[in-house]
Amino acid sequence: MLVRSFPAPMFATNCWVIAPSEGSECIIVDPGMPDISHEIGMIIEEHNLKPVAALLTHGHLDHTFSISPLADGYDIPAYIHSEDRRFIADPAGIHGEQFISQLQGMNFTEPKKVQELKNGSTVQLLDMNITAIHAPGHTRGSLMFTINDEILISGDVLFAGSIGRTDLPTGSAKDMTQTLKSKVLPLSDDLRVLTGHGPETTIKFERKNNPYLKELTS
Repeated sequence: MLVRSFPAPMFATNCWVIAPSEGSECIIVDPGMPDISHEIGMIIEEHNLKPVAALLTHGHLDHTFSISPLADGYDIPAYIHSEDRRFIADPAGIHGEQFISQLQGMNFTEPKKVQELKNGSTVQLLDMNITAIHAPGHTRGSLMFTINDEILISGDVLFAGSIGRTDLPTGSAKDMTQTLKSKVLPLSDDLRVLTGHGPETTIKFERKNNPYLKELTS
């Protein structure tokens, strides 16, 4: 499987481009900020890819900022959990006041094509069987995605050695703990984990070394 990433300049959000192989259809995950359409376009051109869908792990702007120009530019649907959809066009409700104050005068719109996902929703694209896992805690509508039981896109739920913050609007430490117990710990050790920030990892490594997971299994 072809996996390429580009860390967005603001907040170093990992935008992932994933395809079965060179010269095939691909998905774009979490295009961040500022507008990184050009950089993602270069990856797509380099590998002769055809975007067919965009996945959003949650509604924070550092993961959604470039979704409209990318999705509309390639005429593809954007997938997001129903709980976080409204924040694509109205980010004020899911960010802290200090962050929103920096965005005064900016207008946000959702892409022309948006599909809502819930826990267990599946998206079949060529040789990629994508399953959505509702994983609240970082936001109420946070999602993780598995691809072919090989890859986990963890968004801001699970990082290498850490987990996502829970102190912003719609975040919940209680929900995060439940997500780690019921959604992360049961996952296969063999899953390659593509995180929302920082390096990739594996479930096996995190189960043994991540203090937040170790605390739940001790």
